[in-house]
Amino acid sequence: MHRSGVTMAWNVFRFCTALRGLGSIMILLVLGVVGVTYYAVVLTNYGPALYEGGVDSVTALAVVILFHCLLVMLLWSYFSVVFTDPGSVPPNWRPVVDEEIGEVDVLNGSEFSALHSEPSNQRIRYCRKCAQLKPPRCHHCSVCGRCVLKMDHHCVWVVNCVGALNYKFFLLFLFYTFLETTLVTLALLPHFIAFFSDGEIPGTPGTLATTFLAFVLNLAFALSVLGFLIMHISLVAANTTTIEAYEKKTTPKWRYDLGRRKNFEQVFGTDRRYWLIPAYFEEDLRKIPALQGLEYPSKPDFDSQEV
Repeated sequence: MHRSGVTMAWNVFRFCTALRGLGSIMILLVLGVVGVTYYAVVLTNYGPALYEGGVDSVTALAVVILFHCLLVMLLWSYFSVVFTDPGSVPPNWRPVVDEEIGEVDVLNGSEFSALHSEPSNQRIRYCRKCAQLKPPRCHHCSVCGRCVLKMDHHCVWVVNCVGALNYKFFLLFLFYTFLETTLVTLALLPHFIAFFSDGEIPGTPGTLATTFLAFVLNLAFALSVLGFLIMHISLVAANTTTIEAYEKKTTPKWRYDLGRRKNFEQVFGTDRRYWLIPAYFEEDLRKIPALQGLEYPSKPDFDSQEV
């Protein structure tokens, strides 16, 4: 049994090492899909249609403009997730037990072993791998090799963890990816159907193959991203993460569920002008502690139960 446990730990370590090794390969893969799609939609089909005149020209113009707008937002959101640190535990961080009198609970080494890590528990947690205290809702990522604030998951597509500081950007990336892939699927659908008609299809074998590939890829991404988007919308509505949703299966009530509006604001902020762009209003960053990833308000009834 002991040997099996050692083997499993070794396999997990190799798996995490492999994920770290993917690195820029996944970014190049994403850019490759974008490149194929751009070639099929703009350069092969709808770009040339701009010069045909009539209704086809107007349709092509609408598709090209909308395609570029969504593509800009998609790439902006994507690279915001890639290059934004999801949130690290500050050095020598200590939890404040009583904010009114400023008391800080400093635990000794013997107390760390007695800590519990249930997500519904507000007790202080300690990460043995990082040898440091863990703020509420913080988890250790084996791929990144560090603790991440309000960690949701490690995403191989963005080569980064998704946590407190880049979760909004990740959601926008899913949102704009779904819109873009849906637009491309609908735009290329007539060309895809033409492949199965008896008439002659204009274009070279290369352009036809690219169009076919772009349609299949975007249809697959649209369907898969839709599932992820629906899942994360439900997580935001309940103010929880993928990890917490798995951990609190047996917990009937969730201390951080403050209602859909406040839950939404803890991810997207209160300024509507910033909801659809991967950025935050400075005032929101100052007045909403949850956006910094270290403090999270909880339900009053939970707090009163602990007093």
